[in-house]
Order: sequence, then C-alpha cells, then structure tokens
Amino acid sequence: MLNRTYENQICSIARALEVVGERWTLLILRDAFLGVRRFDDFHTSLGIARNVLADRLHLLVDHGVLERVRYHQHPERFEYHLTPAGRELLTVLVALMRWGDRHRAEHGPPRVAEHAGCGGEVVEQLACTRCHQLVHPGGVQTRAGPGLRPVP
Repeated sequence: MLNRTYENQICSIARALEVVGERWTLLILRDAFLGVRRFDDFHTSLGIARNVLADRLHLLVDHGVLERVRYHQHPERFEYHLTPAGRELLTVLVALMRWGDRHRAEHGPPRVAEHAGCGGEVVEQLACTRCHQLVHPGGVQTRAGPGLRPVP
C-alpha cells in the first residue's frame, strides 16, 4: 500500500492529495454531490469493499470534508453530508469530469453539469481576482508564498 502522506513535499497539492488523492475518495465525493448520503447507498453505488468505504468516509469526516449526521437513534444510523470545505471540491470534480469528457469519453459525456437556475452548462475556468479576466493555462505562473520553507 502506498503512503498517504508526503512529508517531504512543501506543497498544497500534496497536502490536498493526503485527503482526496485515493481513487475511491473522489468517487465517494462524486456520489455525495449526486445526493448519496447513507453508507449502504455508497456501497451499492460504488461496489467498494465495506472496510475500504468505512475507512474513506472516516478520513473525509476527520478532515472536515464530510460530516456525520444522525438520522435514526435505535439502531443508531448516520448520513454523510458535505461540509462547506467538501462543497468547495465541486470545482475540482467538474474540472476532472470535463477533462475526462474531452480525453476519455469515447461516446460523449456520461453526465453534463448544468446550472440549476437556467440550465446552462457549467464549466471550469481560471480567472484573475484583480482584473477579472479569464486566464488560459499558459498565462498562469507561480511564485513562492508565505508557507514555503526549505525542506529539512
């Protein structure tokens, strides 16, 4: 089994992968965005081993991506709801979905993301917070941020 941590990486992508980088995790999040809430429903939808599902849900709860919400007391039963941090991952999932649509979907997109208000297609975009222009990937550069420090 691969390590889940990247201690030698001073990188926000590496930190994010520690939470959502395992392949089942993104599919669990996809299902959560589609309205799946209960353990058995995730299990049925994904066909994932129960112990793996339990481990992934526990990790997502521990990292504040999902929250457990009791829906039945006797026996005690819980649903898994996206938190605000979890809902922010929709941008990542839409970007992955659209990349897959362009490069891996032989017969066209299996699902299309639409704006609930008007039915328009939802797309991923890079935009500048200063001038509000859309930025193409070639127009993005990075610089050292306040959290960058030398690797020990």
